[in-house]
Amino acid sequence: MSHSDSVQPSDVSTLCDAICDAGAAEQRLEIRGGGSKQDFGAPREGVKLLEMGAFTGVVDYDPPELVMTVGAATPLQEVEALVREQGQMLAFEPFDHGPIYGRDSGAATIGGVIAASAAGSRRLVHGSVRDHFLGFEAVSGRGEHFVAGGRVVKNVTGYDLPKLMAGSWGRLVALTQVTLKVLPRPRELATLRVTELSAEQAMSLFTAMLGAGSCVAAAVYLPAAGSQPSVTALRLEGFPPSVVASTARLRALVPEVRQLDTLPAEEASQFWSRFSALGALDHEVPLWRIVTPPGSALQLTGDLERLDATWLWDWAGGLTWASTEAPATAVREAAANARGHAVLVRASVAMRRATPTFHPQQPAITRLEERVRRSFDPLGVFETGRFSQADH
Repeated sequence: MSHSDSVQPSDVSTLCDAICDAGAAEQRLEIRGGGSKQDFGAPREGVKLLEMGAFTGVVDYDPPELVMTVGAATPLQEVEALVREQGQMLAFEPFDHGPIYGRDSGAATIGGVIAASAAGSRRLVHGSVRDHFLGFEAVSGRGEHFVAGGRVVKNVTGYDLPKLMAGSWGRLVALTQVTLKVLPRPRELATLRVTELSAEQAMSLFTAMLGAGSCVAAAVYLPAAGSQPSVTALRLEGFPPSVVASTARLRALVPEVRQLDTLPAEEASQFWSRFSALGALDHEVPLWRIVTPPGSALQLTGDLERLDATWLWDWAGGLTWASTEAPATAVREAAANARGHAVLVRASVAMRRATPTFHPQQPAITRLEERVRRSFDPLGVFETGRFSQADH
């Protein structure tokens, strides 16, 4: 990426000035927190980095009320350590992009996680980032500081702007402060694993599991690879009696010839860390994130295998991560046929320059998104070209 220089505002006032100055000079600004996702999207040329590192630290944290407010540039690992000390968690289980780009984990900022709407495996039961994002302070592309949302879930007057910001990828505002709902950490954790299930058997297990009232908070599947058998893993969370009862119910759902084992705590931790880093997929091959209805996952992965893709499931089949050298048009056709959409997450510079990052949308939706962006950023200060192909 080529940048002419950077600007590092020290407070809201200097941030407003920097954005106003950029608008007057027709300069494009790329918002940068921890830089963990800098290789997401097309390469950018001639933009100025808007370094947000000054907007960090805890503003307010009230554990009994399950609400915290922090600077948007606060490192994710600091936020998670803080709530862990209080026996709490960010229930959407933030997904850290750093490792999939060959970077260390923990560099992501909480504002970057929100802007990318990056939820992990717990999204299966706890919902997405926007379901836990209560309010924020920010500066728009007009250089105007404003506040939206509040400290409670139902505090919506007019537009629910926090939901709009989740997944906006820095194209609407520069977040300076965010307020999030937190939840108590579960009393008991257990990871159950069964090997050698086919994709069809794993999907049947997921379907039965979700209808059995079990306390499963994550459900993933890794198909067989070489000499390694397939792995189906379920993470149970809750009060100890509930976890024990759910384990018994799940064992009854597994085909008789297979055994559902409970992993030791350390082995379970290693498994989930490797899974979230997508360690089973080739990091030298383009990576796609494909979201479909879980019922369409088998159709999707059948089509992907015909494209010589390797893949794995999260969210009980609702999220498929796939690595393939196949043309982008073929991957997106497979996603569309499965009633889903495919995002290009990692690829060569040439491919990222030539391929829309996001799945192309209907013209009416594209026009609506353009109107929303212009309402926050009329001069296009935050339009860096990172996702420009997707607007065509």
